[in-house]
Amino acid sequence: MSLRPDDHRRKWDRKEYERLAQERILAKDKGNEDEEPVTKELLKQREYKVDLDSKLGKSMVINKSTPSSQSGGYYCNVCDCVVKDSINFLDHINGKKHQRNLGMSMKVERSSLDQVKERFKINKKKSEEKKKDYELESRVREAKEEEDRYREYKREKRKERKRKHEDDDADPDQDAGSSEMAAIMGFAGFGGSKKN
Repeated sequence: MSLRPDDHRRKWDRKEYERLAQERILAKDKGNEDEEPVTKELLKQREYKVDLDSKLGKSMVINKSTPSSQSGGYYCNVCDCVVKDSINFLDHINGKKHQRNLGMSMKVERSSLDQVKERFKINKKKSEEKKKDYELESRVREAKEEEDRYREYKREKRKERKRKHEDDDADPDQDAGSSEMAAIMGFAGFGGSKKN
């Protein structure tokens, strides 16, 4: 430190900090000799389904004594943390910190040519099955639509027959007189059946 009153800047003892840095380096080198190098697993696919729906739409009473695993949000038992929403929970699960706590590195195993070919075969089979299912569904849907159209056609035909039958049953003399009376009174019709 400077003793001058007008010099307010802090001065560092470089020799002291160099000595501390050397000690830290020596301690690190000694620690590495005793410990075995940590080998982490390569990143691999999850073998379980992430449960995002179990607490959806449920109410919970949370107070100060509630453990963090039962509090609101998504709890990660590996990292012992609570995340408030599903998107951040998925980001956390796929993140570096969580994977490190699981003992995995963020490196992915390199696939061989045979593995890639096998994966293509599996995906091709899946797509063919989906296509067959889609074709079946579309055929069923088209058949149902055709059946609905046929029912509608039958219904219309039945209505037309009913109208013709009602027209034939009406008395033509009485109908003519009532239409003349309606015309005199200024009515176009009384809302009855229409004549063609």
